[in-house]
Amino acid sequence: MSQSEQWLFLTGKLAYSALCRTLQEIGQSQSLPFQWQVHELGVSVAALMTTDMIARRQASVPLIGIDRIIVPGRCRGDLNELAARLGVSVQRGPDELRDLPQYFGRHGKPVDLSQHSVKIFAEIVDAPQLSIAAILTRALAYRADGADVIDIGCLPNTPFAHLADTVRALKSAGFLVSVDSINNTELLAAAHAGADYLLSLREDSLHLLEECSATPVLVPQNSGDLPSLLRAIEHCEARARPFYADPILDPIHFGFTESLVRYRELHRLKPQAPVMMGVGNLTELTHADTMGVNALLFGIISELNISAVLTTQVSAHTRSAVREADAARRVMFAAKAAGELPRHFSGELMSLHERAPFPDSQTDIRATAALVRDGNFRIQVSDDGIFVYNRDGVLLAQDPFEFWPKLAAQIDAGHAFYLGVELARAQIAWSLGKRYTQDEALRWGAATARHVDTELNRNQTDADKLEYKRAGATLSHKVRGKHRLNDPQK
Repeated sequence: MSQSEQWLFLTGKLAYSALCRTLQEIGQSQSLPFQWQVHELGVSVAALMTTDMIARRQASVPLIGIDRIIVPGRCRGDLNELAARLGVSVQRGPDELRDLPQYFGRHGKPVDLSQHSVKIFAEIVDAPQLSIAAILTRALAYRADGADVIDIGCLPNTPFAHLADTVRALKSAGFLVSVDSINNTELLAAAHAGADYLLSLREDSLHLLEECSATPVLVPQNSGDLPSLLRAIEHCEARARPFYADPILDPIHFGFTESLVRYRELHRLKPQAPVMMGVGNLTELTHADTMGVNALLFGIISELNISAVLTTQVSAHTRSAVREADAARRVMFAAKAAGELPRHFSGELMSLHERAPFPDSQTDIRATAALVRDGNFRIQVSDDGIFVYNRDGVLLAQDPFEFWPKLAAQIDAGHAFYLGVELARAQIAWSLGKRYTQDEALRWGAATARHVDTELNRNQTDADKLEYKRAGATLSHKVRGKHRLNDPQK
């Protein structure tokens, strides 16, 4: 990116001055590798912009010398199509104006979370009890969440007659497959069916490698026996055989700290050896939100250059473990590459709280409310509580039930439903310290499935949105001006 690049920021009337001021402040605190200018597009609220609207209105404004256009984060529509129509690169900025300093906090570019150095093995622990179709369904879900390898868990003393067929079905579907068993017969059957990895081989089962080409995951002969693991590693190294080594992570109060020491010692003795860490003994066996557990473990994984993890989703509280692992490996990779603390890279690892939950103060909200000239209810949240306002005034409360007596007229069922949903979201956001944006679901980071949002997808076209409204599912169902606020303190 050249210092001489010219960036054009598009915004609405209400945000124009604040955007100019924010860009000036950023330029004073850090060096931006571009020159900027701001164009107010003739719409009151920037979030209401669509790419079709931008294309129509921007067509009359020369773009000579402009290298890139930045549109509001909530702008709907296809940016690639807009860029083609305008002949200039277009990208979305952050959702909130006040997030611009973080958005341009690293050399003037958004954070790149596309890279990582850790392979995720996601285990289906009850595979013998599932049909092949059910295993494939689970595997597809794990892959969508970020898994690189599907691990087929075998159960002790449990027949698995369809093991080989399961491996072949997964391979036919394009998966990398590992099989986890303490039964040598099952391991060989899986390897002969095409399994890519075998979990786990001990010093006394290395002879299996002479009968297959699968990559072994090596573990100590007995719990905590690092010397036996080192001998198994040297066995594979002498034969130029690829492998992963896993010293085994033990649960808290059952050797957890000592097991971390073993990983550190293995890294010291064999710094180039590819290492796996099974994180399930901590995520599954600790009743704590797994988001923070995964963040901490992947920090250790990053420092020790561990190259693979085995994770599970058995307990109900670990239902998003694969997504969390995927987010954590990307955040830690980016932070390590930048030589920085793992802060401000992503909100995916913050589910309950956010680093900047309330971008607007009470003063800011009241200033915005003073500019409103219609009867639609707006809802915002600050440290002080929940604000509801329109042209008739501003209400502030911390409990949504306090608003009801102050609504002068009864509202219909549709409006009541809408306000109930939005005020419930606002109360949760205020209570936990989360970001609230009207007409959008709260964001829970990697704890919730990707691409499953209740708000309109921002890449939808205006035609898509119109069809959505015709179906009776519009989400911007705000109370109209005939319903007036009744606040004695107004």
